[in-house]
Amino acid sequence: MPKAMPPPEPPATLDALRQLALAIARGEVAIGLGPKASAALGRILELQGSPALLSITALAAELGVNPSTLTRLARSLGYPGFGAFQDVLLNASLAGPGAFYSRQARAALAGDDPGSRARVERLCRENQANIDRFIEGFDAAGFDLATVRIAEAPRVAILGVRQFLSFAVFLAYGFQMIRADVSVLDLPGLGAAEGLAALQPGDVLVAASCAPYTGGVVEAVRAAKERGLAVVVITDRASSPLVGASDVALFVAHRTSFLSNSMTAFTACAECLINAVAARLGDSAAAALAERDRMIARLGIEVGPV
Repeated sequence: MPKAMPPPEPPATLDALRQLALAIARGEVAIGLGPKASAALGRILELQGSPALLSITALAAELGVNPSTLTRLARSLGYPGFGAFQDVLLNASLAGPGAFYSRQARAALAGDDPGSRARVERLCRENQANIDRFIEGFDAAGFDLATVRIAEAPRVAILGVRQFLSFAVFLAYGFQMIRADVSVLDLPGLGAAEGLAALQPGDVLVAASCAPYTGGVVEAVRAAKERGLAVVVITDRASSPLVGASDVALFVAHRTSFLSNSMTAFTACAECLINAVAARLGDSAAAALAERDRMIARLGIEVGPV
């Protein structure tokens, strides 16, 4: 682990605050946050456009912490108090589209007995807002580094379990269309340990999870880092336990009224990453896609309309 640098000046923008949160998670700066403060910071970065940011009391209630925790957090980050920290959060929220979708969702649910259209509209609007948050918080440098690592690695393994198994399979399917040596780790139940043991330094592990995080995925990420693999994580916030052992972290919001963690914005992130890797590979990706089309035709897999 690199030697921790002295605490920097307090971030003046939300993007700078995100980068500081990442550096704290990786131990790259000399700022120590307790578990509550670290989790609070990760969730605060997801609240752009939320009315909870308007007061320390409302924000503390939203996060389930004491207001004093937020005051200490602000000072730990270098701000003179919560007010200066709040100014950065509110300045970033003034033009946030998420507030529009929240209003739309509230309007859709107005009344005692909302119909099916209102429920569908609410969930769709919430997913639109999550994709907007993904764009607003987009880290171009991190995304480009993830693209290069995935495109140029000898082998790529993807790990996602439980609900994220479908995400891992989708991502692997996309990468397999444009490059060789892509696999889903621990599919079907073959063992993450065996899969990691087969990889070598220079290979890439792409791992995905969000709160509540799966312990086996967290440990696999740490083991992959110890083994010398490049680690790309796709998760929800800077306080995610996957971030500390990662080389690159991509963040995706998932807060909706869906009965589980919403995968819509994660799927959008996967599509963006697949396209970016294809663009990076250029002619070789085009050749791989052409060969795929040839094999589909040869095997008669696709049929036209009857």
